[in-house]
Amino acid sequence: MPVSLLSSPALRRFRLPPGLIRIAIAAVAIMLTAWSQWGPAPAPLFFGNEALRDTFLKVQKSDAPEPRILVVDIDESSTVKLGPWPWPRARVADLVETLLTDYGARGVALDILMPDPSDAAGDTRLALLAEHGPVVLAQAFDFRQNRPEPLRQGSLAGAGMLRPGSAAVPASGYIANHAGLARAPKVGNIGFIPDPDGVLRRVPLVTAFEGRAYPALALALLNCCSGKPPLVPEVGEMRVAFKRDWTAYTVVTAAEILAHEVDAASLRGRLVVIGSSSLGQGDRVATPLGSTRPGLGVQAAMLSTLLDVQEGTAPRPWPGKWLALLFAVGSALLATYAFPRLSAVSSVGLLAAASLAWVALAYAASRHDPDFSTTGPLASNLFLLAFAVPYQWQLTQRRSRHLLDTLRQYVAPAVVQELLRSQGDPLAPRQLDVTTLIADMEGYTGHVESLPVEEAARLTREFLDCLTGPVIETNGTLDKYTGDGLVAFWGAPLPIEHHADQALDAAREIVRRVGVLSDARVSAGRAPLRVRIGVESGLAMAGDFGTSFRSIYTAVGDSVNTASRLEQAARDYPHEVIIGPGAVERARRHRFILLGERLLRGKENPTTLFSFDQNMTSSSSSLAQAPAEAARAAEQSA
Repeated sequence: MPVSLLSSPALRRFRLPPGLIRIAIAAVAIMLTAWSQWGPAPAPLFFGNEALRDTFLKVQKSDAPEPRILVVDIDESSTVKLGPWPWPRARVADLVETLLTDYGARGVALDILMPDPSDAAGDTRLALLAEHGPVVLAQAFDFRQNRPEPLRQGSLAGAGMLRPGSAAVPASGYIANHAGLARAPKVGNIGFIPDPDGVLRRVPLVTAFEGRAYPALALALLNCCSGKPPLVPEVGEMRVAFKRDWTAYTVVTAAEILAHEVDAASLRGRLVVIGSSSLGQGDRVATPLGSTRPGLGVQAAMLSTLLDVQEGTAPRPWPGKWLALLFAVGSALLATYAFPRLSAVSSVGLLAAASLAWVALAYAASRHDPDFSTTGPLASNLFLLAFAVPYQWQLTQRRSRHLLDTLRQYVAPAVVQELLRSQGDPLAPRQLDVTTLIADMEGYTGHVESLPVEEAARLTREFLDCLTGPVIETNGTLDKYTGDGLVAFWGAPLPIEHHADQALDAAREIVRRVGVLSDARVSAGRAPLRVRIGVESGLAMAGDFGTSFRSIYTAVGDSVNTASRLEQAARDYPHEVIIGPGAVERARRHRFILLGERLLRGKENPTTLFSFDQNMTSSSSSLAQAPAEAARAAEQSA
């Protein structure tokens, strides 16, 4: 399966950049469409293309009458009235003469094979009509190359010059009319090559046999009798447009024509095709419009298609292959850009929308280009669905696991969820404005040295719980534990506008919880506990500074070092929380008292120290005092 392939040890060992893999997947998807357009399409693409085109034809077909063509059907009612088939040739000659003289037909094509002679007078009349009149006889070429004995029946006629480089379809044999009709100059092929699924979708326009070229029946009728310049085909085989269904053609029975039961004025000037739709005569074929349609209808549809081409009313050609390729490129680029920013479900939805858009475009283009593969871009989208979506999902899961493994123990669950929704790599080192809090238990060694190991461990755990809870509850990031203390910061990995206030809220809550724990210990006859906290804000470099052996998210910078010095300085003050000037400057919900200046270890200049104003609660003021204002307030209170 694609996912297991993408997560294989070999792929992990090579460690290809995700961007390069996305580009490779997109390139393969594009090449799949290019292959379907210009290469030998595999069977699934071929049948998919034909099935989709068949659907388009069924939707596009029209019942609008075709006024240029008349279909004369030797149907079952005609054979009931005039006798069983085959008819005497004299009757067939009567039918042709009646159409040409009484009904004013422009030309007549016989979709009928006559390989054996019949009544001599009738054969002679037909031969004269075919030789001197606008009459096209039929012959059928065999295109199967695996016959043990090639077909050779009758006498071929109507041959033309085979042009060099012609795309004429090679034939292996034929069934032609008898020798008495061989002098006919206008003869058309009615043989065809069904697709592998048995459906007739294309007709050989020009057939090559023994160095000569033979036109299709519809092409021979068009060129002899339409009254317009001959149509020179550029292809050997042509897709039948099937623009109209059988009901759109004017169909009359042979019996009605011979009995002059049809209004002649309504049929004058038409091109006529004579054949049979009778099931008993076996001239039924499968077409895109139905599984059993008259072969006569295929000849009429082909003639209608060629008339549109000759008259310039056929849809203008579109470069369908290039449209498909450009669409596949667009889909692949869109997937490469969008998938890293979307969930797997949204990515599938995007591919579905793109596929529907292509189907709509292919529907419009199918009438303008009969040869491009309508399923090429769909195959590309299916490839993207099978490989690009699972790969991006795997990357997302890997990124999520990395984030969870790194941050689950250090930040609040809400922050983790926000990080998972963020774009880019939120763990990449970057400079951020943060507030650092460092807390420690004063006299830890004295508290635990006389305790049993179990009680010492319980005291440590309960104390760290007092420290950790407020950090997580205020969306802080737990950097690390320091034995009996911790380091935490706010403003990373997600920037927070009021990170100083949140850190100060956590400091107040830590003091309260440690106080509760201390009171419980005093009640049990133990020594009281005191926590020392240093808080400072400023720029710091925050990110994943781990190695291939261990990953850790931390912050480094001057403000972090200052917070550590402030925590150490708390031992010299009666205040549990010592606050630096950076945190005081950024705070908006707290009041402070000035403790004075002190030269901290590692600093060249004195640092102004502050602590909470114990007369004010954390929510009693909406504005913070700047360091200078806090200093003036302290002097006035003194």
